[in-house]
Amino acid sequence: MNGFGAHGHDEDAFGPSKGGIVSSFDAFPKTKKTYLVQGRNSSAWTVTLILTCIYLAWSEITRWFAGTTSQTFSVEKGVSHDMQINIDVIVAMRCADLHVNMQDAAGDRTLAGDLLRKDPTTWSQWTGKNLESGMHELGKGGGEKAAPGWEELWDVHEQLGRARKRKFSKTPRVRAQTDSCRIFGSMDGNKVQGDFHITARGHGYLEFGEHLDHSTFNFSHIIREMSFGPYYPSLTNPLDATIAVTPTPNDKFYKFQYYLSIVPTIYTDDASLLPLLSSITSSKNHPASSIFHTTHAIKTNQYAVTSQSHKVSENYVPGIFVKFDIEPIMLAVVEEWGGFWRLVVRLVNVVSGVMVAGSWAWQLADWGIEIVGRRRRRTGGGVGVLGTPQREKESWD
Repeated sequence: MNGFGAHGHDEDAFGPSKGGIVSSFDAFPKTKKTYLVQGRNSSAWTVTLILTCIYLAWSEITRWFAGTTSQTFSVEKGVSHDMQINIDVIVAMRCADLHVNMQDAAGDRTLAGDLLRKDPTTWSQWTGKNLESGMHELGKGGGEKAAPGWEELWDVHEQLGRARKRKFSKTPRVRAQTDSCRIFGSMDGNKVQGDFHITARGHGYLEFGEHLDHSTFNFSHIIREMSFGPYYPSLTNPLDATIAVTPTPNDKFYKFQYYLSIVPTIYTDDASLLPLLSSITSSKNHPASSIFHTTHAIKTNQYAVTSQSHKVSENYVPGIFVKFDIEPIMLAVVEEWGGFWRLVVRLVNVVSGVMVAGSWAWQLADWGIEIVGRRRRRTGGGVGVLGTPQREKESWD
């Protein structure tokens, strides 16, 4: 039949494959491998799908461990009357020639010089080779201790880990003659708009005594710490580790001004505590204030800062002026984690979705290859025996 026998083909070729005893009990005899058409090798595609599943599953697990962070603004509900201010400043003038004061919108004047500690030091002790790591000019970078970005501010785990109360570091011993003053410590003030300033003796306030020579003026300074609320030295603020110097040594009457906008902020990793945290203050007298000493919540103050520095005439008061204002809102940064079973469901969805999508893609590829093959066979000639191409039929003949 059409040269079937002439080419060595017989009916046994389409019968059951020869084998042992087990094959004789085979209810569904198989066609010999010689007459099977092998499909495309899908091992590479399978490995691709497996790697994709592993990558997406790992991403889901990492996201689950990191949690989701949400930020909400609300009107501050708690009623608080005071606020702690933490300062660590080095000024290039002797301590005896400086006056440190604070005055708020309520009209109260605080003699900050009596509440803060003043240690004589030298300017070279904090500059040059002794410049602390990360020290920078405001708005000009500064490496690790520069103003934190939004990603760092929203990282609740990072903020809670850094919130550890410590004392101010000691002033290094100085053997040479001192020419600068380190002013540091914490003090309480009214939680209202205020102005903290460092001026020269005999300038800015009416007082009796010897008039300070203008040639001794030098308000170049280093701000190591400027924060509001509980003192957490590891929390980075915009003014921390900043240095500001006068353009020339002859600029004696120079005014450095900083404008701060303070926003009370709560960091917590337990959303159920948020109503309680929003309604209380961090005052020591509050019965629930101990919650802020746990590892699940802190209440502090973040602030934005702008600066303006310029030379002034002798009719004005030179010095360092920090004006701050309290915003009537509260920022709550909450980090939450989904349950374990939510993670399992998401992993199942990811893996099954990749497999289903991969199967569809493979079937579509097979369908496309089959369509292209049919068009090629039509343009190449007729079809031979059992659907083989015409060129294979000619090779048999």
